[in-house]
Amino acid sequence: MTCRLILNADDLGLASEVNAAIEQAHREGVLTAASLMVGEPAAAEGVDIARRNPRLAVGLHLTLTDGTPTLPPKRIPALVQPNGRFRDDMAGLGLILATSRAARAQLRAEIAAQFAAFRATGLACDHLNAHKHYHLHPVIAAIAFAEAARHGIRAVRIPWEPPALVPGAGRALWPLTAWLRRLAVCHGLRAPDRVIGLAWSGAFTADRLAEVLPRVPAGVTEIYLHPATAGGFPGAAPGYRYAEELAALLDPRVRAACAAFATGGYTRMLAA
Repeated sequence: MTCRLILNADDLGLASEVNAAIEQAHREGVLTAASLMVGEPAAAEGVDIARRNPRLAVGLHLTLTDGTPTLPPKRIPALVQPNGRFRDDMAGLGLILATSRAARAQLRAEIAAQFAAFRATGLACDHLNAHKHYHLHPVIAAIAFAEAARHGIRAVRIPWEPPALVPGAGRALWPLTAWLRRLAVCHGLRAPDRVIGLAWSGAFTADRLAEVLPRVPAGVTEIYLHPATAGGFPGAAPGYRYAEELAALLDPRVRAACAAFATGGYTRMLAA
């Protein structure tokens, strides 16, 4: 079995700083894919970047927390704060989604709207994942995976990070990610064998990336980062070392290590 690698950037469309870094990392570095937030302020700019870089595989970064909804806030009151942005209390919202039929109907409408917004860009949707991996919530996963299948999407991120590769990677998610993988199969969705980026989210430096790449086993591995040219933009996560993550994708050691892999987007790597 060959080693196949997806190098993905989350948050395309969040801000110009993110968009510029993704384009640079794709053109000058090793980045092969990106995930688009369709409701964020720089989404149109992100779509333009995707169009002029056709080898960059772009998917939907489903956003249901800490972000901007696609539907008018008055249509999804259970999902939003008074300022019109999504709620950021993921546990509280998760409980409401589990207990309220009205909230689930609003969730279904917002998810459908985000898929429709991506489709309206005219881009081929390479994959599905979710901001802050909120598709680990069973209600969100069930709706999102069904919608992905309806739109002909065939690939999804299952956020399981092997502790053998990344010291400190959590084991607690294993039962949930195993269930998520079974659900994906039911909807005709395939996923990489493993994901690297959870434990080092916001601090995925060049040293870490160069160190882990030679240890990646056979199969399909997704490595995801959060590059930006600088931090401090609206929506930036406190403490994230955005410029260092961009530097990791441009690092000569990383470029040399990636030459040993087949690389590309989700759909291409999972079909190989």
